Parts: sequence; structure tokens; C-alpha cells
Amino acid sequence: MDRDTVEPQVGTIPDERARQWVDYHHEFAAPSTYVYEFVWDATAEAVGPFCTDVDGNVLLDFTSHVAAAPLGYNHPAIREKLEAFDLVDPLKIAGQDFYVSGGGSPDDPDFPGPTQLMDRLVAMTDHYDMDRVFLSNSGAEAVENAIKICYAAGGHRAFTFDGAFHGRTLGALSLNRSKAVHRRGYPEIPGVVSVPYPSTDAEYERRWRTDGPGGNVVADKLHPERGVIDPEEVAYLVLEPIQGEGGYRVAHPEFARDLEELRERYDLKIVADEIQSGIGRTGELWAVDHLDLTPDVITAGKGLRVGATISRSDVFPAEKSRLSSTWGAGDVIASLQGVLTIDTIHERNLLANARERGRQLRERLEDAIADGDAPGALEVRGRGLMLAVEFDTKERREAVIEAAFERGLLTLGCGHKTLRLLPPLSVTEREIDLGAKLLLEAVADAESRLE
Repeated sequence: MDRDTVEPQVGTIPDERARQWVDYHHEFAAPSTYVYEFVWDATAEAVGPFCTDVDGNVLLDFTSHVAAAPLGYNHPAIREKLEAFDLVDPLKIAGQDFYVSGGGSPDDPDFPGPTQLMDRLVAMTDHYDMDRVFLSNSGAEAVENAIKICYAAGGHRAFTFDGAFHGRTLGALSLNRSKAVHRRGYPEIPGVVSVPYPSTDAEYERRWRTDGPGGNVVADKLHPERGVIDPEEVAYLVLEPIQGEGGYRVAHPEFARDLEELRERYDLKIVADEIQSGIGRTGELWAVDHLDLTPDVITAGKGLRVGATISRSDVFPAEKSRLSSTWGAGDVIASLQGVLTIDTIHERNLLANARERGRQLRERLEDAIADGDAPGALEVRGRGLMLAVEFDTKERREAVIEAAFERGLLTLGCGHKTLRLLPPLSVTEREIDLGAKLLLEAVADAESRLE
């Protein structure tokens, strides 16, 4: 498969073999979220954003496995290193019972592992004075540990935001405000207060700003004389700098500055959930880097290949066993992939590529909307290669996703009527043009289907 020339090639999709795999899978799998009857053939050719299904269809993947494959398929920087050493068993260790060496010395190992990954993450958050990392399996675990360390530092209340999604474990579920189905019937952590998340100027003025004593929703609640919550009882405030499941809504800059002022005034701890938006996805290492807001804790996952809770020494509890995990810091291959991903982003200038290719895709789609060539599309939003198109109805969004799939373009929904696009950070100008062309064809096709 030549990345410079390959294009999607789709016959019947899903075809016979895919249906067989799907049917067999669901003989055993609990009900969950499956967007397509698409079965990736991990043994077939794949490169960059292109992959092959079990029936031989070639697709252009603009989901990057919901940002969990930030370099796309078979990036040479990852493959060459994995092929350079013999794999051993086990590849996962009880990482906090003992340590693991990749040979050589800690600062120049034969292959990097959990220690080097934590080293990289501290360097990536040095501008926030962060110096400690706790590794785990997933983003949800990273969030769980973030709120644990904040609760351990004091306070029993927390703020979350309308539209938020932070994971599916019980603690993280208590913070979700995107869809009722995520939390319905499950017990919740008490003391979590939800407030508006302004993304536009209108939302900032109408839903966030107030005529009350503090001037905004949270400041009113924390006001020392007329508020209803004692600031000393607040353990943390958690937000996504760009909401993911909530519809790719970007935090309003003045809203972020208001939060920074509250952080300084009341010594609030800010948790930035960067599980989908971090590791270069927005054109900066962290989406919060675009804002005038200082996080006290950053949670990472997906593109990092492991979960990570990053903060300062004074935030992490000093007492042993307050944090621990059987597999924490122990997934050797995932940690290696995380290090290689970070190094590749730096070495190949992929932050700049994410900004430039994101600008290219955004302008192409915005021009189509302005020219009337994208019926039902209302706006494009996001940052870098974390972009979304808002449609007028959910039905149209679903029709566009299906029509794109039939053309060999993989996309995803989010929010109520939004389609999200997550090309790999290494995506090329040609691939963006190709993806935009297929998406706009799908939009036109959806219009005819809905007539």
C-alpha cells in the first residue's frame, strides 16, 4: 500500500466476512457502543489513515480510533522500534510491586518504558510546574486518580460542566453531563455541582455571566457573603478544554480566564481532562495550552497509549498505598508506544502539521458551507485536527456518517447532531483533500436521502 497514491476502494460494505465476524463477536460481547459493522483486518495492509477491512475494502480513517491512534496505522517510527527487539512474556507487569528496565541506562535505555514515559510527561507539563505522574490502564482510571488526589488534599465538593464526559467508571460517571444514558440508575459521588460550559459569545453572556455578587455562575456560588458553597469545601473543578462527547465545544477564552481568577482567589484545583484533546491533537501538546488557565492536574489517555494522571508533588498524597494499581506503570509495550508517539510528534514537527492540516480541513468545509455546497451543515468548530461539523438535525448527521462510510470514509458522531473528524497527526495535504471531498459528497448524498 503506497501512502502517496492509495485511495479508498469500497465494494459492498459490510460484506459477507464482516457480517460473519460481527455476528460471532456478538455471541459473546455485552451490549456496548459499536458505530459501524466495520471489521478492521489487522493482518492486512494499512498505512497512515488508510486501513483494510476483512472483505478487502480500503477505507480512509478520520477517527484515529477516537484519537487513540494519533499517528494512524503502522507509523514507521513505531514499527521500526517494535521490530528492533525480541518480545518477551509477560509484557504487562505488576508495575508497582517492582520496576522494569529496558536495558542500558535510565537516561539512554535500549528501549524506553514506563520510567521514560513519565520523564516525557513531566517535561511536557513543566510550564505548569508539574513534576509527578501516576500511570494506569486508561483515561477513565486517570480521571479516577485525579479526583482521588484532589479529595485527598481536602474538600468534599466538586464542579463539573454541562456537556461533560470524563469516562465510564463510577467516579468519572458522577462528573458526566453529556447524555442521561451514561449515568441513569448508577450511584454517584455526592457533592458534585454542574454549571454551564460556555463556548460561544452568546453562551458566555447568557449562561455564564450573571448580575450576582460574583459576576458569574461559579463565583456567585462561592461568594464569601452571599454564596451557597464554602470554597474550602471544594476539592476540584474538572473540565475538558474542548468537550468531546459533548459536541466538540471549545471553552470560551473569557470563561477560562474567569476560572483562572477563581483558582487564584480561592485556591481551587483545576483538573484538565485531556484524554481526547491532548498529545498534540489540537496543534499544541495540550488543549489547555490554548487558554489562559493553569491546570493543577492533567489527565491523559487514548493517544498516550496508557492512562496518566499528572500533577505536582504537593497535590499527590505522600502516604504510600493512597494510590496504587496492579498494572500501574507496568504495561511495557504501551509505555514504549507512548514514548515513541511523543518523540515522533516532536521530531517530525507534527504539532505544526496538526495546525496546518487542521486549518486546511476547516477552511475547506467552511467554504463549502458558505457557498451552499454543504446542505444542512451549520458550522465547523474545534482546534487543530480535533474538528467537528454541526448539522441541523441528528437524522442528517446519521445519514452523512452512513453515506461517508459507504464511500470509504470513517467518521464519528458526538453531541446531539455533530460529526467529528480526527485525522492522524501525520495526515498529509492530499489526504485532507481526499477526506474533505468524500465528506462533502456524503453531505450531498444525505440531502437526497432525506428529501
